[in-house]
Amino acid sequence: MKLSPTAIAGVLRVTTTRHGDERGGFLRSWCAESFAAAGLDFRPIQASLSENARRHTLRGLHWQAAPAAETKLVRCLAGAILDVAVDLRPDSPTCFAHLACQLDPASAEALLIPPGCAHGFLTLTDDALVEYLIDAPHTPDLARGARFDDPRLAIPWPAAPAVISARDLAWHPL
Repeated sequence: MKLSPTAIAGVLRVTTTRHGDERGGFLRSWCAESFAAAGLDFRPIQASLSENARRHTLRGLHWQAAPAAETKLVRCLAGAILDVAVDLRPDSPTCFAHLACQLDPASAEALLIPPGCAHGFLTLTDDALVEYLIDAPHTPDLARGARFDDPRLAIPWPAAPAVISARDLAWHPL
């Protein structure tokens, strides 16, 4: 398992090695020892799946406020997504910067998104399945969001959303 820094401090690309034989494949999707060796105390307490039937479904941008701020490890198990992290930490030199990367099963990559960063994704295929490992319980009263099309963020989504929730459309720009 390889954890690689990105242009946003704390947002990491997590790459695993897929092992295959006549039975199929195997990969380690999370390893406490690998994260600890990288100096990270990431201890997931929740695993969630996001099922997305239609191409260009947009989810986000979401985060939880303190004291329920969370770290997420996001992996695409089927299909493909454009995964986006946005730095919202006021003291960060990359505040309001975003990172976008394609995740799909073939890449064997995941994105680690730390507290203080918003997260969202746009499906690039039908039937995209996204897994989250999260280190804090979901706390609805501390759930926050921002508009996916906030001009301040200028995220270059590759397509307009075909499916988006009323809640995500109701978020205000930052």
